[in-house]
Amino acid sequence: MNKLEGKVHEISETQVITDKFKKRDLCLYQGGDHPQHIGIQFTQDRCDLLSDLNVGDEITVSYNIKGRLWTNNNGVEKPLTNIDGWKIEKGATAVEQPNSMDDVPSEDDGLAF
Repeated sequence: MNKLEGKVHEISETQVITDKFKKRDLCLYQGGDHPQHIGIQFTQDRCDLLSDLNVGDEITVSYNIKGRLWTNNNGVEKPLTNIDGWKIEKGATAVEQPNSMDDVPSEDDGLAF
C-alpha cells in the first residue's frame, strides 16, 4: 500500500469534467531537506474525503498510481500519470472509500488535455 504523509497546502473545489466524471485536487506539502508539493487527485465519491480538511492539517494519504498513454496535438504519444487518493488519515480518524476502477475515465469520456 502506498502512503504519503504531509500537511495540507491547498484543496481545490470539485470540478465536474463530464456528466460521468468529477475530480478534486489536493496539494500535499512535505518539508525536510528537499521540500515537495505533491498533487493528489480524488475522483467521483472520493471528492468528499477532502470536505473536512483544512490547510495545515497533518494527514496521511493512501494512493494508487495510474497511468495511460496520451497523444498530444502534434501526434506525439506520452505517458500521463496520476496519483489517485482513496483514503485519508487525520489524527486517529481514517476516511476511506472503496478502491474501484469503475470511476477511472476512459478516452470515451471526452477528456481533453
